[in-house]
Amino acid sequence: MDGNGRWAEQRGLPRTAGHEAGEKALFEVLDGADDLGVRWFTVYAFSTENWRRPPDEVQFLLRFNEQILLSRQEELHQRNIRIQFIGRRDRRVPRRLIRRMEEAAALTQSNTGLTLTIAFNYGGRTELVDAVQRILDSGTKRVTERSITRHLYAPEMPDPDLVIRTSGEYRVSNFLLWEMAYSELVFSETLWPDFRREHLHAAIKEFQDRDRRFGGLGGSEGPQR
Repeated sequence: MDGNGRWAEQRGLPRTAGHEAGEKALFEVLDGADDLGVRWFTVYAFSTENWRRPPDEVQFLLRFNEQILLSRQEELHQRNIRIQFIGRRDRRVPRRLIRRMEEAAALTQSNTGLTLTIAFNYGGRTELVDAVQRILDSGTKRVTERSITRHLYAPEMPDPDLVIRTSGEYRVSNFLLWEMAYSELVFSETLWPDFRREHLHAAIKEFQDRDRRFGGLGGSEGPQR
């Protein structure tokens, strides 16, 4: 969900205004995904690298994510949406925010609709390091693809079919590095606060028009989950 800061700067607003506008985009696109029957929807809310941003912006983002949980979790629960989080819960994340995350996950854990996965204090490399460390801690001496997958933050989460990057940036920025090995990538020039369900529909249409070979010869017969 990239481009919040640039969106605000283009309008002469503080960067925090871009994050606030990004909330509207998030729930507009989430609604669109839910209406289409998407079962898994993952958003990159805060990366392990985002701690390098100015302290005022970091504190705003921490408070902002907490406020979103407080104001939206009951609505999402009523819509049968399940909320889960991936990422490290280390000392940098306020305990109050961790409690909010745990409350939202517990409230919605039995819901059977779309699963909204929020990547918070998340990094793809960090996830792999943590997975391998958990394997070693278990006493296993042999590391395999299957054992790594079992020790990811959310091992039940299927690999993403489609990854969308907004704001004209052409990189994956340490997001789901293991999981997106065979994902289709769509790069949008639209800044995140301006992203709407019609942009989501266009990205899905582009995805549907591609031939996913998964290293084979075509026919879209890969390991879709």
